[in-house]
Amino acid sequence: MGGFFGVVSREDCVPDLFYGTDYHSHLGTMRGGLAVRNGQGFTRFIHDITNSQFRSKFESDLPRLNGTTGIGVISDYEDQPLIVGSHHGTYAIVTVAKLDNLDELAAAAFNRRRSHFVEMSGNEINPTELVAHLIDEGDTIEQGIQHAQEVIKGSCSILVLTDEGIFAARDYLGRHPVVLGEKSGSCAATLETCALPNLGYEIHRYLGPGEIVKITPDGVEQLAPPGERLQICSFLWVYYGYPASNYEGINVEAVRYRCGEALARRDDVEVDIVAGIPDSGTGHAIGYSNAAGVPHQRPFVKYTPTWPRSFMPQDQRVRDLVARMKLIPIKEIIEGNRLLFCEDSIVRGTQLRDIIARLFDYGAKEIHMRPACPPLVFGCKFLNFSRSKSELDLAGRWAIAELEGNQPDNLEKYADQTSDHYCAMLDVIRKRLGLTSLRYQLLDDLVESIGLPKEKLCTFCWDGTE
Repeated sequence: MGGFFGVVSREDCVPDLFYGTDYHSHLGTMRGGLAVRNGQGFTRFIHDITNSQFRSKFESDLPRLNGTTGIGVISDYEDQPLIVGSHHGTYAIVTVAKLDNLDELAAAAFNRRRSHFVEMSGNEINPTELVAHLIDEGDTIEQGIQHAQEVIKGSCSILVLTDEGIFAARDYLGRHPVVLGEKSGSCAATLETCALPNLGYEIHRYLGPGEIVKITPDGVEQLAPPGERLQICSFLWVYYGYPASNYEGINVEAVRYRCGEALARRDDVEVDIVAGIPDSGTGHAIGYSNAAGVPHQRPFVKYTPTWPRSFMPQDQRVRDLVARMKLIPIKEIIEGNRLLFCEDSIVRGTQLRDIIARLFDYGAKEIHMRPACPPLVFGCKFLNFSRSKSELDLAGRWAIAELEGNQPDNLEKYADQTSDHYCAMLDVIRKRLGLTSLRYQLLDDLVESIGLPKEKLCTFCWDGTE
């Protein structure tokens, strides 16, 4: 998905910018970037981070960075920050975005015959550059951001670094969070609140959907108020959000404990050990273990010194190999035991099938799986949390294809957790993965665990509701 961090300070902002951006490394796979403004203009660095950590790539750049305002980004796709010269003056921009109508917006720009874009590899247009183009269509940066939010289909949150300070804008429907942090002499804008406490910041407030603010050394000025409709992604709490982060004031780890507790309340299976698939399954497993009174143990340990990144690489075959290399089984805990695993989700199931086979090879007696969310039936249209080439790769969809031989028009019958179609889909997934039993979280229980009204949550990937 990606994440960003921006800071405005009365002193040098570079240390806060560097470490604040680094705290988003779990979100992106491809590029990292920093841009700082000082009296001489902008200084920017972008590096490939597909096979290395953000810190190791940027530490040598720090002596050449100095200034009181800056923005940074971890990107799962394109090069950023971009430095843009326009009628607004020169500015730097980063985005966390998924532009479903990118081609349409680019074609409209070309039709006006006054636009051009620098193509990325594969003849693709950099989405952040297109967002900058949309901003430049406004008379002011504020108007340009509002214009971009209105015409983009998908999602887009933005930081713009200018001579005046930083413009921060949350996605029109608040699909992902943008949070303001404050400490003496400095103000930060971040996606992950976990970036704030170790740098001495307190959470000031959460931007609302579509809200735009300008951050200066004198404080935060609201330029556009938040909209009334919120559709924040529920998967933040389930999967890709960091455990120490809060969204809408609700902590990720606490939600995962509640998800595990909800799974346990509806379960009657007898097992010897409860475990989580590292890392994001761990919190769910702790909640299940506490509620069920079954010991929480680790049949696998994760080897992180040389395999630290959970999202990389993009090639599925290499991802499967990396997943195997990172998880080391402990035979003494596995052999002869009935194991129950909590997992954040089953996206495609390719890696999970290998994990289950290995557990049986090491002597597991039974293996039960309890995903903390419902089956993924609809491909996400709003965020880049899964970069599958086709939504037909999703576990729910290949199970449906196996049952029907094609993709039915009415997918809702498989999303209905009370239907026979739903039960048949689960049985196909269970058999292909080689599980003793498989039960998914009920959507109502997930919503209750998060603690927001369902109408404020995006649950599209599970029930198709927009």
